[in-house]
Amino acid sequence: MSVVMKRHVVSPQSTARGAVKTVTELEASGLVPEKSGLAAVAEKYAIGITPDILALIDPSDADDPIARQFVPTAAELITTPEERADPIGDLAHAPVEGIVHRYPDRVLLKAVHVCPVYCRFCFRREMVGPQGLGTLTPTQLDAAIGYIAEHSEIWEVILTGGDPLVLSPRRLRDLMERLAGIEHVRIVRFHTRVPVVEPERIDDAMVSALTASGKTTYVAVHANHPREFTPSARLAFRRLFEGGVALLSQSVLLKGVNDDVETLAALMRGFVENRIKPYYLHHPDLAPGTGHFRVTIEQGQALVTALRGRISGLCQPTYVLDIPGGHGKADIGAASIVGQDGCFTVRDWQGGEHEYRSGNGIPT
Repeated sequence: MSVVMKRHVVSPQSTARGAVKTVTELEASGLVPEKSGLAAVAEKYAIGITPDILALIDPSDADDPIARQFVPTAAELITTPEERADPIGDLAHAPVEGIVHRYPDRVLLKAVHVCPVYCRFCFRREMVGPQGLGTLTPTQLDAAIGYIAEHSEIWEVILTGGDPLVLSPRRLRDLMERLAGIEHVRIVRFHTRVPVVEPERIDDAMVSALTASGKTTYVAVHANHPREFTPSARLAFRRLFEGGVALLSQSVLLKGVNDDVETLAALMRGFVENRIKPYYLHHPDLAPGTGHFRVTIEQGQALVTALRGRISGLCQPTYVLDIPGGHGKADIGAASIVGQDGCFTVRDWQGGEHEYRSGNGIPT
């Protein structure tokens, strides 16, 4: 089934307004036409676009790659048979609320399930947002921290969600102090969009809250297009780096956003120029209503191969697939995957083999 993606462009006046969180605000800002018919999408999936992102949308480009990431469309109501509400299997590895323990030496700590923006391709879109799983209660957080303390094999805690940097510096400092009291935890990593989409939050108080004695802090910055490296974002990156925080990148390979070698090269160079080490380039997950973002694995492999001969080794990400069902990540730029035409066998980190079907007739 083919879906024609059309939208109205943003008027220059709209970029000075506040955050957009409803269909009515989308229509008033010119992001979508009046009577857009997007109420059903909004009922199912959260909407959120910050003023910084609004200012990036190019009003002269009807296929703007920034708008495509954040402005909802009716295509999100098209679910293909292979898509899953929990595409990477978080729930299969959740021993207590807020913890995902998929690999022996590290856990995810999902303290919050809200974000400053809501990506239309999000793999946790069924769980995040005002109507999602919400913030952990004090009792749930105590249980999550207790689990980490009881498992001495846990060397790294990865705060994700949701976006953990929506929490106040006071709450983040409390979390870091609690983790600082657990000797076997040596690394704390934050996965976030905030330095790009709401860079003013990265102030001295925030940077200070992210570090703790005896722990090494990493921030994995999510960006998908080189235009996201605004002067404000660059300042936020510098504050983090100068505050003693190591920076990594994560990006998603998205049709119509960054699925060409020139854009990917500029994105990866942009990371390195900002002292952010390229880390993961994710193949899009099988989240419901995201088929219009998915490229084929063959296309992704060709793009990653083209990058190798075009840009510095400093700029090379690892192209990964999160194997559905909770089996972990596989490097699909390497020999861990074989197949073609949407049907593959992929090998997990323990040597297990899994069938992966990306689907046929994906809407475009």
